[in-house]
Amino acid sequence: MLQRIQTVYLLIIVGLMVATLFLPLAILQAGDQFYSFDATGVSTVAAEPELVYPMWGLFALTAVISILALVTIFLFKKRILQIRLCVFNAILMLGFYGLFAFFTWVMEGKFTDIALNVKIALSFPIIALILDYLAIRNIGADEALVRSLDRLR
Repeated sequence: MLQRIQTVYLLIIVGLMVATLFLPLAILQAGDQFYSFDATGVSTVAAEPELVYPMWGLFALTAVISILALVTIFLFKKRILQIRLCVFNAILMLGFYGLFAFFTWVMEGKFTDIALNVKIALSFPIIALILDYLAIRNIGADEALVRSLDRLR
């Protein structure tokens, strides 16, 4: 049943996480040099961008989050499995921020006198986490409704 509200929530999660893949998460300034921090890594901000420090783990984690949310949509007949996948996806979203913090810490050790300016795309996983919670609540409500209807038979 693709017309349920949790499907809309999960589709928005997919859109936000795909946008997180391609938008810059932060701008790093080390001295007079500027670097773009996105899901693929840290690259220079110039006419010819060069990948200075690759972070494929962050890219893979973001891709897994968006694919898992998309797969969860099509498991509408298995609501308990949907809830479990949404909870696992929420844990992965929290892991995204842990991995981002770790890579930021690594960048502070790699560059001297670093300044970090975050961009709007860094808030997308938090919004996706809130939408994931709302999807879990609505899937649970659907499961409670189906179980209550089974008692009437």
